[in-house]
Amino acid sequence: MKIKSRAYAKINLILDITAKRTDGFHELFTVMQSVSAHDIITVEKKKGQGIEITCNVDGIPTDEGNIVHKCATAFFKAVKIRRFGIHIDINKRIPHAAGLAGGSADGAATLISLNELYGTNLTLDELCDIGEKIGADIPFCIKGGTLLAQGKGEVLSKMKPLRKCFIVLAKPDIAVNTGLAYKSFDENGKVRTPDNFGMLCAIQSRDLKQVAAKLDNVFEQFIEVPQRVDIKTVMYSHGALGACMSGSGPTVFGIFDTKEAAESCKAELDTFVKDVLVCTPVGKGCKIEK
Repeated sequence: MKIKSRAYAKINLILDITAKRTDGFHELFTVMQSVSAHDIITVEKKKGQGIEITCNVDGIPTDEGNIVHKCATAFFKAVKIRRFGIHIDINKRIPHAAGLAGGSADGAATLISLNELYGTNLTLDELCDIGEKIGADIPFCIKGGTLLAQGKGEVLSKMKPLRKCFIVLAKPDIAVNTGLAYKSFDENGKVRTPDNFGMLCAIQSRDLKQVAAKLDNVFEQFIEVPQRVDIKTVMYSHGALGACMSGSGPTVFGIFDTKEAAESCKAELDTFVKDVLVCTPVGKGCKIEK
């Protein structure tokens, strides 16, 4: 038996760091949105013992260092399955190290797929409990949709879904180290606080223009991303309602109300940005393909 699932990327509509915790993590206030850009995770039982991982992209670890391997190991421990042989294939379509939670999405899809494959009937909350120990974004990637995330990212509150729109993702050909990004916050602090309450009101009223107007990311105050200004300039020139960086970067996204405007923006960005995608909001973090 083989289980194939989509692991959806996420963007941060607003991202604020409110404090540094005593455990070394940071208190977050962020509204995350699942988008249709996705990796394909295929899980199947194999002869022999252990976890085997393959991936279509060079440079992605396929050993114990991969978040997928960690999630599979944690799953089997949680359900007390001691003898197992499993093959997990990662077909990456989400840009790597992009602030889009691609790795966390793959781990989330692995947990959901293993739960289906082995008929263990764990609830989403139980899967989130397993995933939280591996990565703070995994619970969101399991549930997905439009959610307010607090704590270190694991405390999730449901929000009204984002209205239909088109989202352009543009990732420059650089990587941002998330650990160093948080270290920079610890050293520099923030100049101003995003309008968190205003964003919540805009989302709950389902006012797309107001949501776009409230897009904000505290990391943009102290993380320098080459081409970010140029990318935003192109997005606004094609009619973006708003543009912002996702996560700790470097991906910049723009929200458009028509597909034609989004595709026109993509065509120009393709001339100088390595990875550009057009996607739409989706209501879940993972989807098993029947």
